[in-house]
Amino acid sequence: MVRRLWRKFSGAERALVLIFLATLPFANPLVRGDGVGYYAYIRSLLIDGDLRFENEWLAANVSFVRGVTDATGRIRADVYTPTGYVANHFTVGPALLWAPPLVATHLLVLVARRAGVAVPADGYSWPYRYTLAVATAVYAFLGLWLSFRMARKYVSEEWALLATLGIWWGSSLPVYMYFNPAWAHAHSAFAVSLFLWYWFRTRTGRRPRQWFLLGLMGGLMVNVYYPNAVLLIVPGLEAINAYVTTWRARHLAGVRTIAAGHLALAGAFLLGLLPTVITRKIIYGSLLASGYPPLSEWCWTRPWLAEVLFSSNHGLFSWTPILALAVVGLLRLIAIDRQVGAYLVAAFLAFYYLVASYPTWYGLSSYGNRFFVSLTPVFVIGLGIVLAEFARRYSFARWFQVGLVAALIVWNLGLIFQWGTNIIPNRGPVAWGDVARNQVEVVPGRLLAIARAYAVDRDSVLALLQQEDLREVEKWAAPGPACR
Repeated sequence: MVRRLWRKFSGAERALVLIFLATLPFANPLVRGDGVGYYAYIRSLLIDGDLRFENEWLAANVSFVRGVTDATGRIRADVYTPTGYVANHFTVGPALLWAPPLVATHLLVLVARRAGVAVPADGYSWPYRYTLAVATAVYAFLGLWLSFRMARKYVSEEWALLATLGIWWGSSLPVYMYFNPAWAHAHSAFAVSLFLWYWFRTRTGRRPRQWFLLGLMGGLMVNVYYPNAVLLIVPGLEAINAYVTTWRARHLAGVRTIAAGHLALAGAFLLGLLPTVITRKIIYGSLLASGYPPLSEWCWTRPWLAEVLFSSNHGLFSWTPILALAVVGLLRLIAIDRQVGAYLVAAFLAFYYLVASYPTWYGLSSYGNRFFVSLTPVFVIGLGIVLAEFARRYSFARWFQVGLVAALIVWNLGLIFQWGTNIIPNRGPVAWGDVARNQVEVVPGRLLAIARAYAVDRDSVLALLQQEDLREVEKWAAPGPACR
């Protein structure tokens, strides 16, 4: 079966699979920072059978524990909600995606323990952590693969492949695909890719079952990461266009058919959101509570539009410049496919405005602007188009573009190394002169040293990096006023 499936893959798809398998050993079995909150849902349900997260909070990394405990080491009273539960504002969606492999792992651990193998069935021993890390990487790769297939609708396989590799290794995705696998961003890239891919696949005429499935995928997308609700603008704009076109044609039966499909989508979406609604009700006592700052406290009238893109404090284009090319290609898509281009540009702009209005738009401890990892499929399509268009106009473009994408990837991987090993601060702005100097003078030597240590004793290297991160947290100044 595997051999038959492999034969169906194109050469580019095989290359993507081989690259993924070669890089899979880099997946880190870490649960830290925000990942503690995301992982707590599945770990607590699987091991403790509840949603009380005291165990998970106290077992977290040191900086996380310090943020939720008092001087006696007990969880502070203000961490609890009115319902008596530990507040957990992180989304439940990643736990839903982890659940199948982690349930299987737990059963295997229980069987192994009966056979005399001394491995703790506690949700934190190595089988659980490695399962989490591998599952996250697999989901991220599936998102990339679906993105590649969408890009291939507009450009040749050659440029779709280069665009997929460019976004894979030239954006913030690798950090959350491999280094921080317990965070939600890699899952978010997958969920958005699945939603858009199915929307693309069925847009020529959806049957009721397809509307229902699209709604469920939309629910999953929002369960994983709340800002992904912005992507619903794509079928929303499609709906407006369909109603206007059908009404102008005086096709009233067609209006009813379209409305029935949209009702099916809305119903399935609400059904798909039940995991979020139920956990919010249990933990916060309200179906609508998120645990995040209320929308009334966001900076809607004075968003950080320029800073989100260009700031040295995790700006989208300043940290991951390949995404600027992707956005140019996205604008070009409007000339190629007016409707799809307009929908995706609108989705990007709405997401951009949402992030820019968020009080901590820079993402605190973030590689680049991590919020935009959700838009991975949109960026792959955009980058593929700009590469193909440039190649069509200039004869020298092929190797120039391969070299450009390779250079941007090398720069990005070097910057990731600086950020991950605390050569530069992982919170707050950076000095670009220092960053550029480090890329040449510091990264090559330290990279070799850490690579050797990582190959011999990964756990010790990760522990050392977490200690350095703790020192960074202690030096870091608290955020300023919410809105300027």
